[in-house]
Amino acid sequence: MSSAQITGLSEEDYLKQERAAERKSEYVQGEVFLMAGASPEHVLIVTNLVGELRQQLRRGPCKVYSTDLRLRVACAGLYTYPDVMVICGSPAFMDERRDTVLNPTLIIEVLSESTKDYDRGRKFQYYRRVPSLKSYLTVAQDVIHVEQWTRQSDQHWMLAEFTIPDATISLQDVDARLKLADVYEGIGLTS
Repeated sequence: MSSAQITGLSEEDYLKQERAAERKSEYVQGEVFLMAGASPEHVLIVTNLVGELRQQLRRGPCKVYSTDLRLRVACAGLYTYPDVMVICGSPAFMDERRDTVLNPTLIIEVLSESTKDYDRGRKFQYYRRVPSLKSYLTVAQDVIHVEQWTRQSDQHWMLAEFTIPDATISLQDVDARLKLADVYEGIGLTS
């Protein structure tokens, strides 16, 4: 995560500015961070993920959303734009603007060099506070490597790692499966 562009801003002022802004920014406990552009690999992986999930979920109760839908984690003071979210059932919106959701079941972040530590660390700590969240995936873009964190019935999180192109990730909470070969299609990586 880069340095804060603005500090000491209220959530209300952030939302007012963000809704009028041309570029997206993340809000974390009074600090605003401008979001950087993504690499072609990052964009293609997000596209692959959304395509695979949409194909599998299109007739069910879960829907897939990508990068432009904002998530609020109220108890953490966080507003962010996950790369991919799946919401099962009706989206719970923060307000009548319907641009900020509260209830993802699955969140996926594609890692970049500048955000990987934050996405795996502090941001995941915030995400774990979302009661509806059942699974969190981080996807590397420079090697074939996906980490899947799944919430257990005792509220602990279990990690599974996937590094083989033939591997399939079971996303039981949204009734979908992701093949690593499909996630990384067009990227040109080998195991």
